[in-house]
Amino acid sequence: MNTLLSVSIALLGGLLMTRVFKPLKLPAVTAYLIAGVLIGPYCLGALGIDGLGFPTHDAVSALSLISEVALGFIAFSIGNEFRLDDLKKTGKQAFVIGVVQALVATLFVDLALFVVHMIMPDKLTVSQAITLGAIATATAPAATLMVVRQYKAKGPLTSLLLPIVALDDAVGLIVFAVSFGIAKTLVSGQVDMISILVNPMVEIVCSLILGAIMGWVLTQLEKLFNSNTNRLNLTIAFVFLTASLSMLEFHIGPVHISFSSLLVCMMLGTVFCNICPLSGDLMAGADKWTSPLFALFFVISGAELELSVFADWAIVVIGIVYIIFRSLGKYFGAFASAKATECAPQICKYLGITLLPQAGVALGMCAIAATGLPDGEGVLIRNITLFAVLIYELFGPLLTRQALSAAGEIQPMSQEVKDRRKTKLAEVEKNKAK
Repeated sequence: MNTLLSVSIALLGGLLMTRVFKPLKLPAVTAYLIAGVLIGPYCLGALGIDGLGFPTHDAVSALSLISEVALGFIAFSIGNEFRLDDLKKTGKQAFVIGVVQALVATLFVDLALFVVHMIMPDKLTVSQAITLGAIATATAPAATLMVVRQYKAKGPLTSLLLPIVALDDAVGLIVFAVSFGIAKTLVSGQVDMISILVNPMVEIVCSLILGAIMGWVLTQLEKLFNSNTNRLNLTIAFVFLTASLSMLEFHIGPVHISFSSLLVCMMLGTVFCNICPLSGDLMAGADKWTSPLFALFFVISGAELELSVFADWAIVVIGIVYIIFRSLGKYFGAFASAKATECAPQICKYLGITLLPQAGVALGMCAIAATGLPDGEGVLIRNITLFAVLIYELFGPLLTRQALSAAGEIQPMSQEVKDRRKTKLAEVEKNKAK
């Protein structure tokens, strides 16, 4: 009962918080995250009342299945942006920008944190700096997708943004695996080329193959049904199935076989949208079904944020340096590569700002670092990442919305639509009076 009560309070709290923030014109994502903080262990949860908020981080972690499913649907939706007809126009630009901005962010953070290491060698080691530089590559696809959907953003910047965010995860996995392997080598003095090169490539290749197979099987099974309702049910079931299969991991000799749930579900959506004629309608239906799931996902994400990281001045200082130089790397990396691929001026100017949100993938990376580095070195990486995620998740969606608005891809509600809504509400009130 307590779990169900916590879930309902989380969803209701998130929805009500959007009404509180509506006059400030903040994105719904920010409202959901703040609602999560308020019902989390540091605020309402601290009262210790069963079912009323989340009293501990273990209580939040108990709902991790919801987050896994939500990320699966988010990746599935992003796969819809890889339609071949669109990729013929923007594929080269998306690839170049996706790779360059991720690598430039890593370079900026690595250099900045190396300087911090020279100043405070007792607070930050070289291996920690290298690992944090790799984590800087990751961008949060969930927050970006939610802002795009909420404001119905359309245009060349939006069309380029979502494929870049998806590609960013693949680049991030490779950069993190290589950098983390180097970091472990610096600590232990032993070179492990399988961990540095083989395992990340195996993970990416296996993820894409599994997603492609599941996308083909889904398309074949859709042909067995004539009802769009049944087709939609099958599509939703397949996302659940694919997300669960992506959690598998095993070893073949020294090689670790694992999957990235984001890449697997993204590939599922990519193959499905390109070979199934009805994919457009079915994906639109799935998007409506998953709206409350996404809201709950962000509230839970807000409850997971560690406010205790503000207690250590070293974490705050290193975290601020990380945030500043990651932001600069993302912006200038995107600006330079967009300019080089002859993108429109508004894309060059605003694309980098939309790539700032950071959450799920970065948290997964820091969790690996927290357990993979000896002598507690990973704990500092985890806390700095949590600090950065807290700032990025609260302000990143707002900056994304402002960038899309400045690029002219979020249109204000027309007076005609406002008048239509006002007339409809007046009719409802009139019918109630009768």
